[in-house]
Amino acid sequence: MSTSLMLRLRAAGTEAGLDAIGVTTAEPFVEAREAITERKAKELHGGMWFTYGRPERSTDPRRLLPESKSIIVGALGYHRQASGASDAGRGMVARYVWEPFYDQLRASLDAMAAVLVDEGHNAMVVLDDNRLVDRAAAHRAGLGWFAKNTNILLGELGSWFVLGSVLTDADLPSATAPMDDGCGTCTRCQTACPTGALDEAGVLDARRCLAWLVQADGVFPNEHRVALGGRLYGCDDCQTVCPPNVKRTRSEPSQALADDGVTSIDLVELLLADDDVLMERHGSWYIPRRRAEYLRRNALVALGNVASEADPGPRRAVEASLRSQHAVVRAHAVWAAKRLGHSDLLALVSDDTAEEVADELSRSVEPATIR
Repeated sequence: MSTSLMLRLRAAGTEAGLDAIGVTTAEPFVEAREAITERKAKELHGGMWFTYGRPERSTDPRRLLPESKSIIVGALGYHRQASGASDAGRGMVARYVWEPFYDQLRASLDAMAAVLVDEGHNAMVVLDDNRLVDRAAAHRAGLGWFAKNTNILLGELGSWFVLGSVLTDADLPSATAPMDDGCGTCTRCQTACPTGALDEAGVLDARRCLAWLVQADGVFPNEHRVALGGRLYGCDDCQTVCPPNVKRTRSEPSQALADDGVTSIDLVELLLADDDVLMERHGSWYIPRRRAEYLRRNALVALGNVASEADPGPRRAVEASLRSQHAVVRAHAVWAAKRLGHSDLLALVSDDTAEEVADELSRSVEPATIR
């Protein structure tokens, strides 16, 4: 009976768009909990709540569904190609938010959950939150191994996947063992990381990870601003250089996506837009406390790295940002003004009493090389 049910589940998931499906037991993820605890003790989490928030819950599936016996893990690919290089003054966006991939994943997982319910079983869909260690589940379900960049690498399929699970009381045939490590001596992801956040293979130092820092609260770390380059949201570098991903890109080129404000964003336009417009466009991103000033913070750092001093647009955006009601925006506008050779604008904040702004005014900043 379980084999027949598994065939139905795979058919439903595949038809709904999943690229890979695996099954594991609902036993606690002991190794994952130990790793989370150890890394948090070393402060490698950098304030990240996701994964680190409640490991006693996220590593025990039965905290979510007490009668759980099996976990069905689904992987949905999100690899796409941009239509070409971004123009100067645009902020790059990570691939996983180019489309509503998690909505697509949820629909696929819901399709499998519906099969389970139809057979009289309980089922719970879990994805894109900190309730379950999805990578650990995918690893134990035999979908792939933990790559040195900490992502799950699905063999030749690569790592451009979002992951989610269905917990169920159905007793399904599970993977007998995780997939063997296939990274070998390759260290390309570690070398490619702009800030050295992967210096220890398989361990991410979130304090230096650009993908996390654009989501973190507060002031963007000064020591990593230049490394951010033109990134507005996310960082794909460690995946872009991964050999299976490179091979797949070359052998199976994806249909190009037009640069229509999805793969990259006009930074000046973003900075001059009002908050409601920004949150309507980008509110689905992980933005600290869902507040638009953090989008502006990221945009100002990126602008300071990629804009041209000769272009009047960035100057207008920096000037408007120096007049912001939010100190975090004004502070990063000070940095961008210095980077782009617009220090004369700093008269607008010369008597600013905000600590963040005063700190930026006192710093020396190396001018950007783009002119």
